[in-house]
Amino acid sequence: MQFLGRKLRHELKYYIHSHDHAALRQRLSAILTLDGNSGSPDGYGIRSLYFDGPHNHALYDKSHGIFSREKYRIRIYNGSDRTIKLERKSKYGDYVCKEAARLSRDDYERILDGDVAGLQESKVPLVQDFYRAIAQRGFRPAVIVDYTREAYVYDPGDVRITFDKKLAAAINTYDLFSDHMIMKEALEPARTIMEIKYNAFLPDFIRALVQPQAHQRSAISKYLICREVGIRSEKP
Repeated sequence: MQFLGRKLRHELKYYIHSHDHAALRQRLSAILTLDGNSGSPDGYGIRSLYFDGPHNHALYDKSHGIFSREKYRIRIYNGSDRTIKLERKSKYGDYVCKEAARLSRDDYERILDGDVAGLQESKVPLVQDFYRAIAQRGFRPAVIVDYTREAYVYDPGDVRITFDKKLAAAINTYDLFSDHMIMKEALEPARTIMEIKYNAFLPDFIRALVQPQAHQRSAISKYLICREVGIRSEKP
């Protein structure tokens, strides 16, 4: 599906118990392929630095269910700087669009220091938009979100079934590579977030495997959950 020139995907989210996760993992691993980024069956680490405006509009838009909304984030994997991505995730009702651009470690360090002048020279539209968000709209780091993702893929239809575990928020830094980061657990250990993502349709055999109708669908935002953890941690 196309909207405003962007390719949109379905994204369905569910809270599931660890017992359900264990059963789903057994079924999916027998048929689907584990994401190539995974170093083990437990998955791989994702850590993202989210940005928001001076009026916390990204936080407000999500908590109030605004139809069209977007978030900027810088993301790394397994704590490494080998791959650093600038991403913009846009949401239109039940559909999402994710755009990404690579950043160097030097780019990242300058952004963290508030020096974004070099970004305006980029020929990548996403990077230019991010520069304007910071320079003109006052976007600043808002929270670090950290979790482990276990992902299964099915190439036809670009289907991804992911389980996000050990969700935590950093409460003392905005540096993705800090050696002194303090993390605070954001979800009960028995809770896992399942996400089902696909393009035009979800194949029937995958629907039969994951049985989405058996779980309570929720409007889950890891950003919102971790921002609330951070806000609570700031209170005396």
